[in-house]
Amino acid sequence: MRRILYYLIFVIVIVTVPACSKKQQYKRLVERELASGVRNDTLFLNLQLGMTSEDFYKTCWDLNKAGLIRQGSGNTTVAYEMKEELNFVTNVNFYPSFYEDMIYEMPVQFKYKAWAPWNKQLQSDRLQLDVLSLFEEWYGKGFFEVAPDAQKKAFVKVDGNRRISIYKDHVEEGTVWAVFTDLSKEEEVKALTSKE
Repeated sequence: MRRILYYLIFVIVIVTVPACSKKQQYKRLVERELASGVRNDTLFLNLQLGMTSEDFYKTCWDLNKAGLIRQGSGNTTVAYEMKEELNFVTNVNFYPSFYEDMIYEMPVQFKYKAWAPWNKQLQSDRLQLDVLSLFEEWYGKGFFEVAPDAQKKAFVKVDGNRRISIYKDHVEEGTVWAVFTDLSKEEEVKALTSKE
């Protein structure tokens, strides 16, 4: 009985220590990047972290007039169709979160246009790697995998104030999210929302 108890304790330590270690590594990475003072605000389509809501709407108006974007699902997002950037035509929907009237976070939803449950080559596993490859071209190498388990695999990059996370949606099949966050504002936003 004692041997089993020691074995269970050993297994728990072996499983939890690496997880704590990865959390600590991530926390140190964020602290180091924020302390560097480097700002990386670039998103895509001439959008940026820190952009005012007025500038966001003006930029989207200009992109819409140029035929590059349109109203997204339920008129609550901006829709963009990637025709050549990824391996297959992809529907992209996005809308920022504002803090003090400036973009501090931009969730972006990706889904292959021809996605269907039976179409194995257009599943979210493939799309996640496709988005990762594109983002490495756009934002540089340095994404690392974080995976609480194989189903929840995500890729993250922190450079200066900007964090980019790429993960599969576990509710809506065939969907991948990329979330850009201004880490210099994240604590303020969390503090504000916890008071509400």
